[in-house]
Amino acid sequence: MLIDKILKFYDKKYDLNCAETILYAGNEEYNLNLSENVFKTMAGFGGGMCCEGVCGALTGGIALISILFTEERGHKSPKVKELTKELYKEFVYRLGSDNCKVLKDTYRTEAERCKKMVLVVGDILDNLIV
Repeated sequence: MLIDKILKFYDKKYDLNCAETILYAGNEEYNLNLSENVFKTMAGFGGGMCCEGVCGALTGGIALISILFTEERGHKSPKVKELTKELYKEFVYRLGSDNCKVLKDTYRTEAERCKKMVLVVGDILDNLIV
């Protein structure tokens, strides 16, 4: 399950941000064989796009959906739009916001960091990606 891989990569020894964690976990879970350059694209999405905006775990989940389900381009891949909307809607329903600062103020702890958010994304994706 994706959530098991998320737990693996969210360990501090990997030193990944939330968005990177989701993509590394998805790469391993779905045998995507992504290149290092693909992983680098997630660097700027951690910390809510580096400015406490939209949660990095959520944007990492959207990136994973895009990689898995884009056929040629986004507008030619209706499943990407459908799954992205479901992920976003369910994430906000469960946590009350998509905003990194709000989520950190509500759920982040020093010991667990943003584990709650990455696990919620993993749980949602485990249910959406079948």
